[in-house]
Parts: sequence; C-alpha cells; structure tokens
Amino acid sequence: MPLSKPLLAAISGYAVAGGLELSLLADIRVGERSSKYGVYCRRLGVPLIDGGTVRLPRLIGLSRALDIIISGRTVNADEALQIGLINRLVDDGQSLNESISLAKELLKFPYECMNTDRLSAYYSISHTVDESLNNNLELSLNFYDNLSSSMF
Repeated sequence: MPLSKPLLAAISGYAVAGGLELSLLADIRVGERSSKYGVYCRRLGVPLIDGGTVRLPRLIGLSRALDIIISGRTVNADEALQIGLINRLVDDGQSLNESISLAKELLKFPYECMNTDRLSAYYSISHTVDESLNNNLELSLNFYDNLSSSMF
C-alpha cells in the first residue's frame, strides 16, 4: 500500500539490506554515482523482512530481483539506473539537493490530481487491466466530484 504522499529517496553510499528495503518504499529514488545496492543480509543468513522480496520484483522484474536477492551481489549505480532500481543518477554529494529540488517542483503541481494518478498506477500493478481501468475511472470521477463541490 502506497503512502498518502509521494516519497523521494536521496541515496548516498550503500543502500543494502534494510537500507535497500527502505529505499524501495520511495516513489522516486535519486542515487549518487558511487552508491551501491544489494541484499547483503543474504551473506549473514538473514531474510528480508521489510517487504524487499515483494517490492523489488515489482520494481525491476522477477528475474533481475531474484539475481540480486539470491546472490547477495553488489549493484553499482550505473546498473541500478539501467534496471530501474533508481530513477535518477547524480554526482556524489548531490542526491539530497536533487531530491529537494525535485520535491519543490512536485509541490507546484495540484496535489490531488498528482496523487490520483499515483494511486491509480500503484493499483494497476496488482490488478487486472479491466480492474485497473475501472479503478482509474472511479478515482478520476471522485477527483472531479470533489473539485466541483469545492468550487461552489
């Protein structure tokens, strides 16, 4: 279930084990060139417990996720960008600034409209196309109903 507001992650250094799982909660992840990603808890015999085995395959696909989950290997920033583990890649020391800049840009958009589309996208990954289209229509109609009632 997505959070009620968009979440951005600024990733500097290592996002491994629980740190990786935490980053997967974000809608948009901004990583630095030297950042590293992985399921290092595999090396210690500890399973992922914070949704990583659910979120990672949905984000990057089952085959890629299983490679990272089972092997415990390190994924560098270039590969992370290529496979969709991060959305944006910036120079070292710039992930927080880029995330803040992006957050300021997002604040310019009408929140209800952006969140309606965001929630529709999240719904679509675990439902059929028909269910997702119906949900999209319902969310959109609710948006317009609320918009109309707030205008008068």
